Amino acid sequence: MNDPKQKIIVFIFCIIVIAHLAGTAYNLPLMHFIAKPMLMPALMLLLFFSPSIVAHKKLLLTGLFFSWLGDVLLLFENRHALFFILGLINFLTTHIFYIIYFLKIRPLKISLLKKQPVLILMVLVYGILLVWLLYPYLGNLKLPVVVYAVIICNMLLCSLHIYYRVNSKAASFFIVGATAFVISDSLLAINKFYEPIPYSGILIMLTYCAAQYFIVRGYIEQKI
Repeated sequence: MNDPKQKIIVFIFCIIVIAHLAGTAYNLPLMHFIAKPMLMPALMLLLFFSPSIVAHKKLLLTGLFFSWLGDVLLLFENRHALFFILGLINFLTTHIFYIIYFLKIRPLKISLLKKQPVLILMVLVYGILLVWLLYPYLGNLKLPVVVYAVIICNMLLCSLHIYYRVNSKAASFFIVGATAFVISDSLLAINKFYEPIPYSGILIMLTYCAAQYFIVRGYIEQKI
């Protein structure tokens, strides 16, 4: 990524991430409320100004937009449970757009999942174990959380599916991003429903920001 404009946006994004994490770590609600809604717009700008003309950029931009809505809604989850549910719906929508984007990549090269089907089993086992751990504690959210787990595991599988269908640098960014997203959402779910995790706010947002950045970077690194 050699474009000066993109480098400036990445620098600004990193500053916003640090500000948000500092607000979380030092219990500074104002900093937290200001920084969090700025995270996804910064990545949307980074993606928008990408010189790459690879197809379907709008799908990723739309996914980032729904993530932004999810971020804003979760700022108010302590006020009413509805905000968490609406946030969940928006992040679910993000993953669906990412899945569609990955499946739109259709060169003739074979899918990694066909060459290494054990990866499907590994992701499936992880999803089942996570749901099994959380299920007794989900209350009325059993169905939404199970659906969310299915979708996010499919998003990870789709990122693995296209490994040989883009250049290796882009493929690596996509997989790292998708994996970080699964980790972030898993930490959030475990912390909320099962058992509090030390420094959960920092860990969840650090992996979430990394996930979104690497997915955007994966698009940028694709060859025209």
